[in-house]
Amino acid sequence: METPDEALQCLMEGNERFVNDKLTNLGQSLNILRQHTVEKQEPFATVLSCVDSRVPVELVFDQTIGQLLVARVAGNIITPEILGSLEFGAALLKTKVILVLGHSSCGAVTAAMKGDAVPGLIGSFFPHIQPAVEKADGDLQKAVEENARMQAGLVEKSSPLLAGLVQDGELKIVAGIYDLASGRVSLLD
Repeated sequence: METPDEALQCLMEGNERFVNDKLTNLGQSLNILRQHTVEKQEPFATVLSCVDSRVPVELVFDQTIGQLLVARVAGNIITPEILGSLEFGAALLKTKVILVLGHSSCGAVTAAMKGDAVPGLIGSFFPHIQPAVEKADGDLQKAVEENARMQAGLVEKSSPLLAGLVQDGELKIVAGIYDLASGRVSLLD
């Protein structure tokens, strides 16, 4: 991919194939793909997704080995480690787009909205999601969307490196929502 817009278009065209059950990348030989990616990787996009097992990122965008750099964390939140991973993708691997991908019925957002006590470190992501919850007035879908927008905004705001790439036109940072029922990804403003 030459430009961030081309990379984003490729992701969205892949999602359209996924939604319409017309995947093209499943037919590729995984053995050949592995052989071509042993020495180096050249992903064109980075996706920050929730850990939810119902959001299989490569399938959702009809991509395969070596095409996407995927970071996953409950609630698709920005932490220093996640931000470093996104910087790695954009600065060193030259990915052209970072998509922060939330999803419908997100358990992390639901749990943050409830605020109930949870075992272990499960609640550690609640403070990251709380600003979106506060803006949503009790509406789960609105909270999911607001969280994706806020986390995408934090990517650029928290990383001078990524902000510079955006300013130079080498990178685009966007937010989207994956609908579990339809399989469709919708980009957010």
